[in-house]
Amino acid sequence: MRLIDLFIRRPVLSLSISFMIIVVGVGSFFKLQVRQYPYIDSATITVTTSYPGANPATIQAFVTRPLEAAVGSSKGIDYMTSESALGTSTITVYVKLGYNTNDVLSEVVQNVNSILNQLPQDAYSPAIKLNPADNFPSLILAFTSKTMNTSEISAYINSELTPKLLAEGGLSEINVWGNMPYAMRIYPNKTRMAEYGITPTELATAIGSNSLVSAGGQIQGPYLNYTLNPETSMSTAQEYRNLIIKKSDNQIVRLSDVARVELGAQNYNSSVYFDGKNAVLAGAVVSPEENPLDVVNRLVKQLPNIKASLPNGLNVDVAYNSTLYIESSIDEVLHTLLEAVIIVSIVMFLFLGSLRAIIVPIIAIPLSIIGSFFLMSIMGFSINLLTLLAMILAIGLVVDDAIVVLENIYRHIEEGMEPFAAAIKGAREIANPVILMTLTLIVVYAPIGMMGGFTGQLFTEFAYSLAGAVLISGIVAYTLSPMMCSKVLNREMMSSKLVKFIDNVFSKLAAKYKALLMFVLDIKPAIAIVGIIVLASCFIMGKGIKSELAPNEDMGFLGVMGQAPSSANINYLETFGKKLANTLDEIPGKQNVFILNGIMSSNVIFGGFIMQPWDERKISQQQAANIAQAKVTELPGVQTYTYQTPALPGIPRGAPLSLVIQSVNDYEAIDEITNKIIAKMMSNGLFVFAQSDLKFDNPIVDINIDRDKAGILGITMSDIAKTLGYSYAGGYINYFFLKGYSFQVIPQLARNEMLTQEQLGNIYIRSDEMNKLFDSEVPLSALVTFKTEGQPLTLNTFQQLNASTISAVMAPGITQGQAIEYVQSVVKSMLPEGFSYNFSGSARQYIENGNTMMVAFAFAIVLIFLALSAQFESFRDSLVILVTIPMAISGALIPLYVGQYLGASWASLNIYTQLGLVTLIGLISKQGIMVVEFANHLQKHNGMNKYDAIVTSSSQRLRPILMTVSAMVVGVIPLVTSSGAGAISRNCIGVVISSGLVIGAIFSLFVLPVVYMYIASDKSKLVKTDAEQQQIIDQIK
Repeated sequence: MRLIDLFIRRPVLSLSISFMIIVVGVGSFFKLQVRQYPYIDSATITVTTSYPGANPATIQAFVTRPLEAAVGSSKGIDYMTSESALGTSTITVYVKLGYNTNDVLSEVVQNVNSILNQLPQDAYSPAIKLNPADNFPSLILAFTSKTMNTSEISAYINSELTPKLLAEGGLSEINVWGNMPYAMRIYPNKTRMAEYGITPTELATAIGSNSLVSAGGQIQGPYLNYTLNPETSMSTAQEYRNLIIKKSDNQIVRLSDVARVELGAQNYNSSVYFDGKNAVLAGAVVSPEENPLDVVNRLVKQLPNIKASLPNGLNVDVAYNSTLYIESSIDEVLHTLLEAVIIVSIVMFLFLGSLRAIIVPIIAIPLSIIGSFFLMSIMGFSINLLTLLAMILAIGLVVDDAIVVLENIYRHIEEGMEPFAAAIKGAREIANPVILMTLTLIVVYAPIGMMGGFTGQLFTEFAYSLAGAVLISGIVAYTLSPMMCSKVLNREMMSSKLVKFIDNVFSKLAAKYKALLMFVLDIKPAIAIVGIIVLASCFIMGKGIKSELAPNEDMGFLGVMGQAPSSANINYLETFGKKLANTLDEIPGKQNVFILNGIMSSNVIFGGFIMQPWDERKISQQQAANIAQAKVTELPGVQTYTYQTPALPGIPRGAPLSLVIQSVNDYEAIDEITNKIIAKMMSNGLFVFAQSDLKFDNPIVDINIDRDKAGILGITMSDIAKTLGYSYAGGYINYFFLKGYSFQVIPQLARNEMLTQEQLGNIYIRSDEMNKLFDSEVPLSALVTFKTEGQPLTLNTFQQLNASTISAVMAPGITQGQAIEYVQSVVKSMLPEGFSYNFSGSARQYIENGNTMMVAFAFAIVLIFLALSAQFESFRDSLVILVTIPMAISGALIPLYVGQYLGASWASLNIYTQLGLVTLIGLISKQGIMVVEFANHLQKHNGMNKYDAIVTSSSQRLRPILMTVSAMVVGVIPLVTSSGAGAISRNCIGVVISSGLVIGAIFSLFVLPVVYMYIASDKSKLVKTDAEQQQIIDQIK
């Protein structure tokens, strides 16, 4: 008795296995996390160092360079960038995928600490932070008020709201945009200070010495201890005003005599607007390993409580909620899943004509999907858009094995056998093909899971979830389907008019196909030529199809980046920020708009354009982006571009193409070649926007010091530096306490006293040596001369080389692949010796991962070839089956090739269409397996020659081939027709699989038999060889 007979003879055993699959699957389902995409361990590490008042060149030479050298020696770094700006150095480390980010962070911290003594004395300690690759908030709350100022709103968010939100769990941080913490602002009056003979340095020293935090210790009595609390600090503006800063000749000078003191904000260089109102935004960043849906939903449920506890006059609105897209995408996928089940069921009924018969293949769908949840759980997977997409594809796949079993048993019943006997015989005949087809599909997806890197991490869950569903379907087809056929199929059901009609249709179709196939086999050379032409067309169409990493999905959000001149201040940014907001308000589909002035960078305006829900607008995100780009390009005073949120996780936000020009040469040389490249790019018509982050338009005032004069007067460079720092830099002296929190004390000239170089020259300096000689000060203008020149606002590096980055936006209809290919050709022809180029952002991911799936494609073919060869004990038979692959690939490429000229959003070679091509390998191979395996069986056991065997096999397997192909095609039709959130990626896979299967199946029905006749081995000779070998083995025994 064969194993498969056991399950037919023991139906309770068969049912018990199926019920066990359901129980463990349902139990595992409730343990699975729900996410948008699989978790990708992608992170960046930022090292931020403040050196108030220092210009970019000083920052780069004395802060950035030493830190870069130290950080760059850490293991696990993919690449590193740096930005040296006014008063700040920022180094960004991009961690390699697969490395333990905490280990990399630990090494970076250790390396930074080792060179702290090399940094300038007045530089602050570096702040080191580990960030997810995309740390954009999942939920943004907008706080507005007519009665509270920005500092008061910031204080509420920082002291009350942030702790509450973080306490909810699942958040890595709260980003507060427009955050203006309190600060004790001290504005010296230069005239009054000169009258009293007080310099900025003396003023700062007096403040720092008379307001500080101290630890007094304890009085330790015989039985009780008393903690000492020296009130050495101050907490109100009035206390600071009353501070005595100088006493001479019975004259007391208080701080209020020489300065204006007020409780103000830490900085006034940024602002935020939400729907035209001044606002502060609080962005909740979900921890990468957490479920964003759960975390954000918990926060949204807390909103009524938050609103109820707000101070009078303070309002809060949800400005942005990324989980609306996730929820909508998942809802769309589940809707598609249900549609696929219904459509497949209808098609099965049309093929079989009996509700009893379709139970056999249909029952495989829930069993396979539910069973796959158990495998997903033990592998640590989640329910996400990609695993749900795998479930949709599985609907057409998992019924295939059951269909093959059903059709074979059905045929034997038609021939007059009893259901039980037909089930035994049919199951035995089809057992090996079922196992082989199951293993073939599993083998197809194995290379995807083994790829590693970004693509491997992203699609491993998809590949293994789908392979798991196929594995369960194979188990169901082997254990349950034959038993069910023996119970539900009978001769009486075949006597119905509908069944007879359907059988008659397929009998006639098989007869006509057989006659046509015999004709085709008579003209084998012509068909072989057709096959070669089809193979060549794959290469031709593949080269002519546009490529990109992933198509833009309609996520309902657009980002707008506007770069003002380097010297622009907050007044400039607010003026043009309002113009940008007004422009965005005119775009159809708008729900909310927020503007960030001076937050991303001191001269950058960022606009967030939140669109209405998908069912409430008539315009797509891509259409809105095209309109927005056309409008913002016309805005004067700022260079502005629009970008769409990356459709894949872990992809940096920003321009779709970021080209880095790097060199050991100076920035002037880099700027010159960068501008030439931009001019060339814009002349081609592929781009609507291109700009460089390197611009020599930031006015720098060089202060040339007469060292001899200064030396004679005893004035040191330190005296001059400190005087300038306390007057202009805006650095803090120390802290004061307010309501249990510490805030900075900042001395700085009032803005109206920092307007001109003449005012700069009127600052007075005095040294300790001068105090001994005479009681007077020297104006700065007596010691220095000024020279103004244009310099970059920031000095950037890439991999520790001087660099500029060109951010570009393609024209509508131009893909990332086209743009990168053109830019590479331009750069290679224009870069002189000593220069090199690189890519960052999404363009870098495209180059590194754009063709990764094609590597998996090649590996899948090799693995299938070896698996088939092992099963058939023939390399030649495996080649016959593999000939179906180019047939299907050509069919898949046709709509992509044609669709790009029709403007279809899915018509490109991207990570999703490539995934569809990989899937096609297994799907179309199953068709070849059914035909070749049965033809070989007829040769071995029925004594047929190759010609009769392949004709009989092809005609008898026509019905199950059409059923399996139809089931798979109609199963993905909902993917082709889907719309709404996340629809484009589903369209990509659906179009490729449906067209590839239909066209590939039609070609293969005729080309495969021809190839079989040319290269398949003669199995009648193998039968004799097997018999001879068996005799030898028997003799040895």
